[in-house]
Amino acid sequence: MPGKAASAPRAAAIVGPFASGKTSLLESILFATGAVPRQGTIKDGNTVGDSAPEARNHLMSVEPNIAGTEYLGERWTFIDCPGSIEFLQDAYNALMVVDAAVVVCEPDPNRAVMVSPILKFLDDHKIPHILFVNKVDTGDVRLRETLEALQAISERPLVLRELPIREGGQITGYVDLVSERAYKYHAGQSSDLIKLPDGETDEEKLARQELLEHLADYDDHLMEELLEDVVPPTDEIYDSLKKDLANDLIVPVFFGSAEKREGVGRLLKALRHDIPGPEVSAQRLGIGPSGDAIARVFKTVHAQHTGKLSFARVWRGEFTDGQHIDGSRLSGLYTMPAGTLAKTPKVGLGDVVAFGKLENVGTGALIGANDAGADAWPAPLPPLFSHAIFAEKKGDDVKLSGAVTRLVDEDPSLSVEQNAELGEMVIWGQGDIHLQVAAERLRNRFNLQIGTRRPQVPYRETIRKAVEQHGRHKKQSGGHGQFGDVHLEIKPMPRGSGFTFEDRIVGGVVPRNYIPAVEEGVKEWMPHGTLGFPVVDISVALTSGSFHAVDSSDMAFKTAARIAMTEGMPKCEPVLLEPVLSVEVAVPSEYTSKAQRVISGRRGQILGYDAKDGWKGWDVVNAYLPQSEMSDLIIELRSLTMGVGTFSWHFDHLQDLTGRLADKVIEDRKAAAAG
Repeated sequence: MPGKAASAPRAAAIVGPFASGKTSLLESILFATGAVPRQGTIKDGNTVGDSAPEARNHLMSVEPNIAGTEYLGERWTFIDCPGSIEFLQDAYNALMVVDAAVVVCEPDPNRAVMVSPILKFLDDHKIPHILFVNKVDTGDVRLRETLEALQAISERPLVLRELPIREGGQITGYVDLVSERAYKYHAGQSSDLIKLPDGETDEEKLARQELLEHLADYDDHLMEELLEDVVPPTDEIYDSLKKDLANDLIVPVFFGSAEKREGVGRLLKALRHDIPGPEVSAQRLGIGPSGDAIARVFKTVHAQHTGKLSFARVWRGEFTDGQHIDGSRLSGLYTMPAGTLAKTPKVGLGDVVAFGKLENVGTGALIGANDAGADAWPAPLPPLFSHAIFAEKKGDDVKLSGAVTRLVDEDPSLSVEQNAELGEMVIWGQGDIHLQVAAERLRNRFNLQIGTRRPQVPYRETIRKAVEQHGRHKKQSGGHGQFGDVHLEIKPMPRGSGFTFEDRIVGGVVPRNYIPAVEEGVKEWMPHGTLGFPVVDISVALTSGSFHAVDSSDMAFKTAARIAMTEGMPKCEPVLLEPVLSVEVAVPSEYTSKAQRVISGRRGQILGYDAKDGWKGWDVVNAYLPQSEMSDLIIELRSLTMGVGTFSWHFDHLQDLTGRLADKVIEDRKAAAAG
C-alpha cells in the first residue's frame, strides 16, 4: 500500500454493543503486535482489559481499557470502550480524543440497531471510523443482510473492503477488493495468500465496482475514469480511501474473528495505512499546530495508590514530569504499555498519557493552552435512573459524600443531589448496572458499607375548599403569660400559584409588629400538612384577632397561627398532589407502538409522536408521566428496544391523586413518620 504513514503516535477507540467482542479484539491486537506473550480470553478471565473487580463481577467492561503497543515500528494506543449503553459516557469521551474508531458488531441483522447511538455520535462529530463485523466463524453468517441493516441506520455509506470466501457455508477467508488478492484464514496465525477461488471472480468484480462507485462520489477524477471504463491505478484507490475515511465520508467494512485472530492482521494494516495521524485529528478538533502544549482529558480516575489520574491525549507540544500546569505541579506522568502504568519523563504529540494529581482538572478539560477554536466537549448524558444511597455505618456520612463526589468527577454521567426535604442523598446514573457498579466502587475503593433504596417521590398536598378558622393560644404560669389570638381565612389557589399571605387587619386588633409572626407560624406549619406532605397553592389571610398588652408576643401569635392551620386545614378537603414529568421517549421506529404501550401502562398521557430530528429511523414519543412511575422506566424501555431506547424528562406540573393509590401513599408516609 502506498503513502507514508504518520510517524506520531496514533490512537484508535474500539467501540460497539455489549458482547460484540471488543475486549477480545483488543486482546487479539495486543498479541498480534507482540505487546503480550499470550492471548487471554474472556472465559478464562485473563485479558488485559476488564481487570477491575467490578468488570470481573459483571463479566463486562465498565470503564475504558487503555493499552499501548507498537506495530511495524509505529506507536499505537487502543482504547477498548464499554459496550453497555449504561457506560456510553466513557465511550463518547474516548471517541473525542482518538484519530479513528473501530466499530465492532456481530453478523446478526437483528442486532444492528444496537450500533445506532455510536454511529450517530461518530457522524455528528465527524470522527473517522471503520466497521469490523466480528464472530464470522460462528454459525450461519448473514453478512449482506447485516450490512443492509447497518446501512439503514448509518448516515455514511458502508463500503465493503473485502469479500468473504466461503467453504461449506463457513467464511474461511477473504478477497481484498483493492489489491484483488485472496487470503485464507489460518486460525491464530497470519492468513495465507491463495489463488482466487473458482466462482468468486464475478462476485468480486461486482463488489469492487461498487467500492469504486462509492469512492467516485467524492472524487471527480475517479468518476471520469469509471465513465470512460479506465481501470484506476491501485495507488489512486488507496489514496481515495484514505482521504474519504479521514473526512468521515465513508465507512470501510472488514470482518473476521477476534478470538481466532482471523481478519485482525488485515484490520491492523488498514488502520496503519488509512487512518489519519494526530496532526490531522487536532485540526479536525479546532486545535492549531502552533502554540503552547495542549492536551484534552477524557477520563478521570481516583486510584488507591497513585491518587487522582487524568487520562488525556496530547494534541500539541510536550509535557514533562514536574512542570507546573494550570496552577498545579504535575506529579507523575504515565503511559499505558499493554494496559499497565509506566512512568515516563516526557510525552508529546499523539501520546495518550495519565497526568498525576492535577486536582483542579476535570474530565473534558483542556490542559495547558486554552485554544479558543477547540471543539466544545459533549454535554454529559442526562440522568435516567436513581437510587437513594446511605452509609450503613454511623459516622460515615461525610466520608460517603466525599467518595460520591470523586465518582462523579470520574464519570460525568453520574450525578448526585442532596434532598434536604426528604433527607436523602440521591445518586443518578444511566441504569441499574451503572449504579450497582458505582456502589461496588464505593465499597471496594473507599471501604464504605452502603445501602440503597428507591428514592422517595416529592408529593405535595393542597385543598379544595375555603375555610375561616379561629386559633387562640393562651397560657398563664406565673409572671408573664402567653396570649395570641387570630382569625384566618384559608383558600385554595390555582395550580402552580404557590403560597400567598394577606394582611386584612383593620383598627389595630392585631398590632402591626405581630403580623409577621402570624405569617411565619403559617409557613412553619406548611411543610407537614394534614396528609403529611408539604402544602402548596393556598392563600391565607389574617382577617381579625385580639391581643393582650402584657402577655402577647411574637411566639404567642406564631403558635396561634399554627393552631389555626392545624384545626382548619382538615376542614378544607385536603387532596394529595403527585409530580408529573414531561417525557420525550426516543426509540427506533419499529418500537414506537411498544413504547406507547409502556407509557399508557404507567398512567401516562401520550401527547403525540414524530420523527426524531437528525436520526434515521427513530421516533420521539411525547407524554406526561407521573414521577412515581418513572423509577424503572429505562429498564423496561431498553428490554423492549434491544437496549437502545432512552428518554429525557423535566418536571411539568402537579396533579390530583385520589383513590387507592393516594391512600397507599398517605399510609406509607404515616408509617414512616411513626417509625
